[in-house]
Amino acid sequence: METITATYAHENDDWTITVSGRGGARTAKAPGIIAARDRADQLVDELAPDGRPTVVHLLNGSALEFTSSYMTARLTLPDIEPLEVPPSGSSKPAVAAASASTGASSSAGVPAAAAAGVPAAAKPQLPPSKQLPKEVEDRKAEETPAVPTSKPTVSPRA
Repeated sequence: METITATYAHENDDWTITVSGRGGARTAKAPGIIAARDRADQLVDELAPDGRPTVVHLLNGSALEFTSSYMTARLTLPDIEPLEVPPSGSSKPAVAAASASTGASSSAGVPAAAAAGVPAAAKPQLPPSKQLPKEVEDRKAEETPAVPTSKPTVSPRA
């Protein structure tokens, strides 16, 4: 079985790919090493349309150097702009202002903010069948979970 060789050369911002084997050669350019690798696959398909030949990818005569450069490019995250957070204002958020102006929840069990068309910032209201009695909710809010200070001991079996 004859192998096909894909040779990569970095020129300025572009990559030149030369694919040779099976009595032919093809050359192309691509804007980056990932695009160059994809273009090499297309050139291999032109040279060997009848199957999946063995292809050796070389950068500066080294398959290891190509693999290292290619994998670095594939695994490197692109630089993204930082997320801009709008400055906080002195006015109340829309949800707090809506609930303060309308008072408590509506009679249908829908929070006042949702009834006013403002999305709720807190947890959604549960249906009455899933709500805990008021006493249980108050007790849960007052209790703090106990945090163990040491590891439990395990006695060896005799």
